[in-house]
Amino acid sequence: MKLANPLTRPLTVAAQRKAKVRRGGQSTAALTLAALGVVFGDIGTSPLYSLQTVFSAEHNAVQPTPEHVYGIISLVFWSITMIVTVKYVTFVIRADNDGEGGILSLTAMVRRQFTTRPRASKLAAAAGLIGASLFFGDSVITPAISVLSAVEGIEVAYPDFPHIIVPIALTILIVLFASQKYGTSVVGRAFGPIMFCWFGVLAALGLPHILENPGILVALSPYHSWKFIFAEPFIAFIAMGAVVLSVTGAEALYADVGHFGRRPIQLAWLCYIWPALTICYLGQGAMVLAHPETISNPFFNMGPSWTVLPLVILATMATVIASQAVISGAYSVARQAMRLGYLPTLDVKQTSRHEAGQITIPVVTGVLFVCVAAIVLIFQNSVALASAYGLAVTTTLTLETLLFCVFARKIWMWPWPLVIGFGGVILSFEATYFIANLAKIFIGGWLPLAIGGVMLFIMTTWQAGRREVTRRREIIEGTLSDFLEALTQEGREPIRCPGTIVFPHASDRSVPLALRQNVSLNKVLHEQVILVQVKTIHVPHVDEEECVTIRHFPTAPPGIIGVTLRFGFFQTRDVPMALQRASERLNMPELDVSRAHYLLSHLDIEAIRTPGIRGFRRALFVLLTRTASSPSKHFRLPSERTIELGSRIQV
Repeated sequence: MKLANPLTRPLTVAAQRKAKVRRGGQSTAALTLAALGVVFGDIGTSPLYSLQTVFSAEHNAVQPTPEHVYGIISLVFWSITMIVTVKYVTFVIRADNDGEGGILSLTAMVRRQFTTRPRASKLAAAAGLIGASLFFGDSVITPAISVLSAVEGIEVAYPDFPHIIVPIALTILIVLFASQKYGTSVVGRAFGPIMFCWFGVLAALGLPHILENPGILVALSPYHSWKFIFAEPFIAFIAMGAVVLSVTGAEALYADVGHFGRRPIQLAWLCYIWPALTICYLGQGAMVLAHPETISNPFFNMGPSWTVLPLVILATMATVIASQAVISGAYSVARQAMRLGYLPTLDVKQTSRHEAGQITIPVVTGVLFVCVAAIVLIFQNSVALASAYGLAVTTTLTLETLLFCVFARKIWMWPWPLVIGFGGVILSFEATYFIANLAKIFIGGWLPLAIGGVMLFIMTTWQAGRREVTRRREIIEGTLSDFLEALTQEGREPIRCPGTIVFPHASDRSVPLALRQNVSLNKVLHEQVILVQVKTIHVPHVDEEECVTIRHFPTAPPGIIGVTLRFGFFQTRDVPMALQRASERLNMPELDVSRAHYLLSHLDIEAIRTPGIRGFRRALFVLLTRTASSPSKHFRLPSERTIELGSRIQV
């Protein structure tokens, strides 16, 4: 059997069509420019703090000697080359799930390969959940370290005013988070050109120092990396804990492939960003060799003194863009987690009439801001915060590599030697960086673990509580077949009234509580009853032709039908629109819901001492149910034709 070449594997025709629709049919050039402003914001601002952290007082074993500088620059270059260029741009970005990327999409594809092996499926799910949890930690740390590192440039120009850095950083963050309710539909168009200028400035700052000291170019050879590691392994190990900061944000290249496409991201990286970053890091290395005193802040010392304030302004804009990108990413991950059943369905606000991906989640915004402001006040500067940053990055990178190796073996059918070779080379970098950052666990490394641990606890608690509520609810509701048969028994037939009523319901086996209560209290059944089950499938998008399944009930009174609606975890679950389109496509006037009413079952969860979820998890689950928005919002039901009937369940 001839295997498909993963290096040239195109998207499926359906995936290309969907991706083109989602991206509005924009040209490759426009998408490449847009990707500059969203995908590369995090990795593009790494030069602000990477080498500063390497040569900081915390890493005082690393000195600005030629051996150390050549070794550090070589490590930075080859880390970017192997992790970003080889791993993500060449291979991982091709592991799309119906055109979408990201660790949850990769997890969903891997889990589908283990349908008959529940343990392997659970292990893959756990890896995806841990990665998603740590992404929220990244979403907290990135705005803090990025904005702090940019504002710290003021200290280079005005050494007597270090006390104003934290207040200015907090002010910028307040404005950033307050503006989330307006979305990025307007300001987003400016992101690309600003980041285009930013990467141009990075290259322009580094080039004069390279020309002044061209000997730094020898650092491009891997020989200096290995020489540094073998000659001074302890110092190199310490340095690696900070070198990894040069690849922060690399996972965004994969996560955003559905928004911009594979080719624009590859073009932007290979033709512009990778060369610009390389020149900037080489320039910093050349400057440190010539002027060792500049190690206090290598980036802002690269230009003449008059450029410091303009650089602070441009760097602040770049870090705000990087922060906005990771905040938007947190919204996307949260929405995926909600639709996959790991978080309660929170209130999601659409901030653009044209782009479905532009959303804001007020609860997530509030929690992120409180956490970001707190760690800015606690850590006070970017170097101190860098100790916390590295562990979140390396853990996510390592998990994604392991999942990709399983994907390559199971789906692309890579031979074992190729899987082991690829995994061994990439993990030799990532695992080393992970271990190096573990050494910092007591000086800040605990922070992403704590944030990730809290998020993992919340998601698993919600999943367990939701499962328990579903079990108890089905007991109360009873089976649908028994209920429908009872409606046809002589003397128990309800009065039929005109109109169509829709009952959205989570299960196709049990009776919607609202339906049971309506028949029991009012003794009335509408002429047309539609029982709608909404399913979220572990794929990003479901074709319209595969979205709807119709069920008929031979033993039920006439006019009652069941409908199953399937949505991907990237899709908006608009129940009325899906039913209306199905009515037109299938020529079924009984699915015409233009005048239908919707009856929902509203559940109040009460915590009591019963078997099921226990202790603090029970109280947390009940608290989480209070944050969930009404199903009428996330199913896009018309408020003027929607009624909710209340009920209570104890857990």
